[in-house]
Amino acid sequence: MSSPRSPGGLTLLIGGARSGKSSFAVEVGLAQHGDVTFIATATALDDDMAQRIARHRAERPDWLTIEEPMLLGDALGTVPDSHMVIIDCLTLWVTNLMLADTPYDEMLAAAQSGAQRAAVRTSTTIVITNEVGLGVHPPTALGRRYQDLLGQVNQIWARAARRTLFMSAGRAVTLHDPWEELA
Repeated sequence: MSSPRSPGGLTLLIGGARSGKSSFAVEVGLAQHGDVTFIATATALDDDMAQRIARHRAERPDWLTIEEPMLLGDALGTVPDSHMVIIDCLTLWVTNLMLADTPYDEMLAAAQSGAQRAAVRTSTTIVITNEVGLGVHPPTALGRRYQDLLGQVNQIWARAARRTLFMSAGRAVTLHDPWEELA
C-alpha cells in the first residue's frame, strides 16, 4: 500500500457506503505533520447511529472534532487555514437539512457557500459524500427528492474541488470534468 500524502486544496471523495472513503481520509490525516480538524455531521437519531458515532469517535485520533449537523460552512469557517480538514459527510448533512424542513433552494445555497469556503482554503480539505444515484430509483417522493438533492449537492462540491475521487473497495478512480475531456 502506498503512503497517503497531503493533496492540498479541496478533494471530494465520493462512492458507495463502505467503499473506504472515511478510512482513506483518516489515513491521509494520520500522514499529516500538522493539525487536523474533523467536522462530523452525523446525529444520533437512533441506537444504531449512536453506536456508529461512538465507534467512529474511538477510531479517530485525538484531533480537534467539530460536531455540526447543520451549519457546515460556519463550522468550516472556524478552522484555522493551517489545519487539514476532514468533513464526514455531506450525505448526512443533507439528511439533517431535510429533516429540519430546510427549503430546497436554501440547501443548495448552503452547499454552494460551503463548497466555495472549502475551495479557497490553502490547506488540504477532504470532503466525504455518498453516490446515491447508482442504485434503484427510490419508490417514494421523499427518496427521490433526497436523491435529487444529494446529486445536486455532490455536483456543487465536485465543481469546487481541485480533485474528485470515486472510491470503491478502498480503491479510487479520478473523476474529470467532462468538458475538459472533450477538449
